[in-house]
Amino acid sequence: MSKTSARERLKELIQELAIVRGKVTLSSGKEADYYIDLRRVTLHHEASGLVGQVMLDMLDTAKLEFSNVGGLTMGADPVGTAILHTARTGHRNIDAFVVRKAQKSYGMGRQVEGPSIEGKNVVVLEDTSTTGGSALTAVEGVRKAGGNVVAVAVIVDRDTGAKERIEAEAGVPYLFAYGKDELGL
Repeated sequence: MSKTSARERLKELIQELAIVRGKVTLSSGKEADYYIDLRRVTLHHEASGLVGQVMLDMLDTAKLEFSNVGGLTMGADPVGTAILHTARTGHRNIDAFVVRKAQKSYGMGRQVEGPSIEGKNVVVLEDTSTTGGSALTAVEGVRKAGGNVVAVAVIVDRDTGAKERIEAEAGVPYLFAYGKDELGL
């Protein structure tokens, strides 16, 4: 599917499956008139492949050099997996990783799971972000594990300050595939 067609179809699926209207309290504690449940998209049989294609196209357009993608579990997990599979179909080697909220106190005691990110350029992912808190937690975990964060990328930006906060606090670019205005929010 062409870049334009994939982007348009994913937008349709987000609007159809993920946007829930009505008063909700977000994980940040803020209230909103809508909720974007992107797991309804990232875990959907058709949309997950489109997520991988659209996100990888966006990262490539930004001319980022990276070998690993991932973020704070759970929102980032299917996004990273989608990119991993899309990259593989194009004969590219991009690994995914998962960042726990806190380092394990048992087993290997890791906070970042998956192939090692030590010394590697990585992109931190999130499905959507309101305050940037989850992405910043992931950035911190990745840096402690020796990864070099080159960007934070999300599927949908709610335009609520996450971009500004992440760029200021993490010192990396914040990229998004869709803004709330593009989705009619």
